[in-house]
Amino acid sequence: MANVELTSLAKLPTLSKLRKLELSDNIISGGLEVLAERCPNLTYLNLSGNKIKDLGTVEALQNLKNLKSLDLFNCEITNLEDYRDSIFELLQQITYLDGFDQEDNEAPDSEDDDDEGDEDDDDEDEDEAGPPGEYEEEDDEDDGGSDLGEGEEEEEVEGGDEEEEEGIRGEKRKRDPEDEGEEEDD
Repeated sequence: MANVELTSLAKLPTLSKLRKLELSDNIISGGLEVLAERCPNLTYLNLSGNKIKDLGTVEALQNLKNLKSLDLFNCEITNLEDYRDSIFELLQQITYLDGFDQEDNEAPDSEDDDDEGDEDDDDEDEDEAGPPGEYEEEDDEDDGGSDLGEGEEEEEVEGGDEEEEEGIRGEKRKRDPEDEGEEEDD
């Protein structure tokens, strides 16, 4: 729920299994106690770019016992003297604040990417979306696409990829003599 002009978390539903919550670039200035009540298993919370000004507001996050990473980058609270030390003292359960631990070691990217697959998310979704055969047919797309004409293929790849893909699948089934031979074994 990043950059959607949220001012309050009061209507947040109970999401007891939620582990990662992105609330960056909103207008949230308080009411964080709702997170501990409704999202008790959060391990990662991004509140960067919000209107959080003081330690009292962040104190409500003490009840998020599983919280390991908190991001308050670009919040007014980061201008406080001894901001980092104060947050680490207040929220002793966290390991990373604004992407760095207490010794200023950067958080490993693999920690978030392994769970969520942020960088390769699109590829993984396609791979898991259907049976393995569908993905393999996409590899053959260039061979079947030449029937449409090279100019058409380049234009349609951007906007109509799914329609083109379905058309190729239909053509492949008609042209595949191996499949037809198996059906005749009746």
